[in-house]
Amino acid sequence: MSFFKNQFANVVEWEEFRDDMIFWKWNNREIKKGSRLIIQPGQDAIFINNGKIEGIFQEEGDYNVESQIIPFLSTLKGFKFGFNSGMRVEVLFVNTKEFTVKWGTKNAINIPSPQLPGGIPVRANGTFNFKVNDYIALIDKIAGVKNSYLVEDVKIRITSILDQLLMKWISKEGKDMFNLQANAFEIAQGIKTDLDMQILDSGMTITGFNVMSFNYPQEIQDMITKNASHGMIGDLQRYQQVSMTDGIASGKVKGGGTAADMAGMMMGMGMAGQMMKNMNEAAQQETPNQSGTSASNGGKIPNFCPNCGEKTSGGNFCSNCGQKLV
Repeated sequence: MSFFKNQFANVVEWEEFRDDMIFWKWNNREIKKGSRLIIQPGQDAIFINNGKIEGIFQEEGDYNVESQIIPFLSTLKGFKFGFNSGMRVEVLFVNTKEFTVKWGTKNAINIPSPQLPGGIPVRANGTFNFKVNDYIALIDKIAGVKNSYLVEDVKIRITSILDQLLMKWISKEGKDMFNLQANAFEIAQGIKTDLDMQILDSGMTITGFNVMSFNYPQEIQDMITKNASHGMIGDLQRYQQVSMTDGIASGKVKGGGTAADMAGMMMGMGMAGQMMKNMNEAAQQETPNQSGTSASNGGKIPNFCPNCGEKTSGGNFCSNCGQKLV
């Protein structure tokens, strides 16, 4: 019975495919006469014999191993299937797509800063992209000893050195430690270059690196927000007045406490000052000029006759010279 079993042809395909799997190895089995190779979209199939690449097949499809695959293998072109013999090779299936991975710092990175002697604790998050680009290096460094490899394996390797690279590129001269987002692109480009050098020997390349946000501790974030508010308003005194007025208007500052009393007093003083200012401006507009007449005479009888200087008695004409007064 086992004699006939050995004659059964097999299908060589990625049997355990996962979207987050970088490669998977079909091994420890003989390829029999009549066997087929199936390559799905986004996959490459690499035939390996004794640790050496025999052939790489990149076109998706369903192939007959004997007639369509063996003739293209480097050292196995003359292989002939016997009555009870098969070909023992490994087939490495590689996911050719570009992978996108989210990353984030597990712990805050303490960045040295002259503003804070103890440094600024900063967290960051974003994404990075990578793909396989060198099959020889991939087999030599990873696939030679592993049957499969996941995106998570690459992520662990990347994040183990990411904190050091973030500190390196954030600490570059000229960075505003309280506005790192303004330099996010420059920081990301520097990290991308360094990460690419780290995994290049494993047959992979970093195709993109992005910093989505930098996050500060709450007390530092509050300080940054307050400083920005000061700059927008112009001066500290004005900022305090606006803050107190907003607090009363929103109901956050209520009666019964020292803060509320102070706020009420300041508002009362401000309102009284404004009222005095308005009254003074009105009085100045109504005060007559030194000659005893208003600026335009406004239809009022002057105190003295403009012709003879006699004091007027309230009539429309001067009682001394008859000069018309209005």
